[in-house]
Amino acid sequence: MKHIAIIGECMIELNGTPFGAMEQAYGGDSLNTAVYIARTAGQSVAVDYISALGTDPISDGMLSRWQQEGVNTQWVLRDPARQPGLYLIQLDEEGERTFLYWRNQSAARFLLQHPSFTEVEAHLHTVDMVYVSGISLAILPAADRKKLLQLLQSLKHDGVEIAFDSNYRPALWQSAEEARSCYQQLLRITDLALVTDDDEMLLWGDKTHEETLARLHHAGAGQIVLKMGAKGCRYTDFSTLVSEHIATNPVENVIDTTSAGDSFNAGFLAGYLTGKTPRDAALQGHQLAGTVIQHKGAIIPSSATQTINFNTVLNSKKDYAS
Repeated sequence: MKHIAIIGECMIELNGTPFGAMEQAYGGDSLNTAVYIARTAGQSVAVDYISALGTDPISDGMLSRWQQEGVNTQWVLRDPARQPGLYLIQLDEEGERTFLYWRNQSAARFLLQHPSFTEVEAHLHTVDMVYVSGISLAILPAADRKKLLQLLQSLKHDGVEIAFDSNYRPALWQSAEEARSCYQQLLRITDLALVTDDDEMLLWGDKTHEETLARLHHAGAGQIVLKMGAKGCRYTDFSTLVSEHIATNPVENVIDTTSAGDSFNAGFLAGYLTGKTPRDAALQGHQLAGTVIQHKGAIIPSSATQTINFNTVLNSKKDYAS
């Protein structure tokens, strides 16, 4: 069994109309990915979530629900002085979303300052892969971000694979230059980069997908999955000179694009860690994301993902552009 540890923040989610109907849930890019990996891979992949919560009733409830999803919460540290962050999702008529955040004093932001984080560090050296996102890095104080990068370098040296989703959110960084510097340091040790074309173009000014792939390769990333929304994705491994476009089926009934990229990452990683080809892993990611965006919220009901037959999806996809 493969073992992945996912580092990040989960927040309380409010979804609906301000001063109107509002539903409470929870979500965060890294937690979304953890949950969807656990659902997709089942007992084939052990999923650890690495974060911090408070000791309040809402934190207790979140932790209990993650455990019910099959996510190992042993390494979610509890901070009696802080609580989870909060975000509000507002949707337009096309299903696109905007966010408002309250997270500056969240427990997860101070994860690396927790007295028990040294135990987490030791544990991370025992797993097969560690996954972080740009948001995992952006929320940390600068000194803690530097410490996390040093830890990831140590893990890489010890043979742990590093997976990175750049997930660039300008509001979380003091400047684009700060984000670029941080990403460059991480890309040097990244085995698998899962990035979105719009984010890459926004942060780096890339004009084409080819420019993005070449830059990521030059930065040091091993394998690259470039997500292109409705156009599918492109998987590239410069070490083997493999580069292929994997199409996705269009989704007509888009309800909420929240967690589209996170769920694709989960489907891909579940396939990657269980030995599927990159193409089949990407098809699995497409199908999972296509299901998720037909429902409201970051984490959709488990009944909706239980209906996906990934073997049928893979067998039906015989053609792809290379």
